[in-house]
Amino acid sequence: MAHSHRAVPDADVAIGGRVRAILLAALALVALATIAGLVALWPDHAAVDRVRAGAPYAAPGVTTPDAEVLALGPACPPDASGTRPPAGCDTVQVRVLEGVGKGDRADVQVPPEVASSGIGRGDHVELFRTPGKNGQPTSYTFSSVRRSAPLLWLALVFVAIVLLVAGRRGAMAVVGLVVSGATLYYFLLPALLSGKPGLAVACVSASAIMFVVLYSTHGLSLRTSTALAGTLVGIGLTALIGTFVIGDAHLTGIADESGGALSSFAGSSLDFQGVLACGMVLAGLGVLNDVTITQASSVWELRAAAPQAGRRQLFAGAMRIGRDHIASTIYTIVFAYAGAALVVLMLLYVYDRSLLDLVSTESLAEEVARTFTSAIGLILAVPVTTAIATLIAGPQLPQEDEEAVVAGH
Repeated sequence: MAHSHRAVPDADVAIGGRVRAILLAALALVALATIAGLVALWPDHAAVDRVRAGAPYAAPGVTTPDAEVLALGPACPPDASGTRPPAGCDTVQVRVLEGVGKGDRADVQVPPEVASSGIGRGDHVELFRTPGKNGQPTSYTFSSVRRSAPLLWLALVFVAIVLLVAGRRGAMAVVGLVVSGATLYYFLLPALLSGKPGLAVACVSASAIMFVVLYSTHGLSLRTSTALAGTLVGIGLTALIGTFVIGDAHLTGIADESGGALSSFAGSSLDFQGVLACGMVLAGLGVLNDVTITQASSVWELRAAAPQAGRRQLFAGAMRIGRDHIASTIYTIVFAYAGAALVVLMLLYVYDRSLLDLVSTESLAEEVARTFTSAIGLILAVPVTTAIATLIAGPQLPQEDEEAVVAGH
């Protein structure tokens, strides 16, 4: 099996035949189990449709047409006692672009934060169009800002930069990203909504994603297979730890208004603790992949530099790299959460409660548990991946035995 992770081939890396066979056989079994899991856990779309039917986005008869902003009214002054805001403040004049009311014009009230966000002429918004009854005229109200165009441009710029800087490997990473998104949208989300076990869905989804992402991005090689094995072990450890923490901390999985709304729609068919466990597995998946591929590559590079070094010496050298990576990765996980939940953290900070009391709240406790669980899983994956790679990349054999060596490059 070929190896091509660097410009200089790893021709001097001797591959242990027995360990290689065990590794590939184990990965083959996991691949078969993943396929079986995808089949067994495939979403029940009838159940998903029932949940959707109980959660309509708008009332019957109400449509959500796209509209163009023609003009923006004056901003309303900050609330002040005894004052009345001027008429027409925080409104936008719009023209409907589609649907039954195409061409209609209306003045629509928008929230103050939307009016102050920089919205202006030429921007697009989504409206609620409510047909009039008993001779009443059709009414329009604001729903949200259409952000498809700027997000599309951002995505195109992202892809262009990835291709420009990372070349072919970057292109394959983008392919892996698309496959990952498709797996989440077409399998994981509907499977959870149809009542499938959250932990099983998470493990099957994560395994399927990692098989595709690692091999498509880094190539079919023993080095990649080693990283994949370490990643799969990390996924399993994260799932086990997450399950224990959820039960021990009595986490419900319903931490905010979104969870409450979903609970009212899905009812008892949705296992929110399973959904929380699923989130814990997914939260650290990208970083876990990064750590394991780095460790596998570190072992291969060290082995190529010191072909006669013993396995214990190789393991120790690779772990010195791994410890540095672990230290930086922990910060990555914590700051990624802090950036995503900054508004929630600010709100909790405003409350006049002690730090320990705040950590015990459901919303913050879930995130703390998710962060620590993901971190523990990826930390333990480092020595596991390093050990597997050390067993695979054995020391250089004597000259007379070279013909029996299966070498990668």
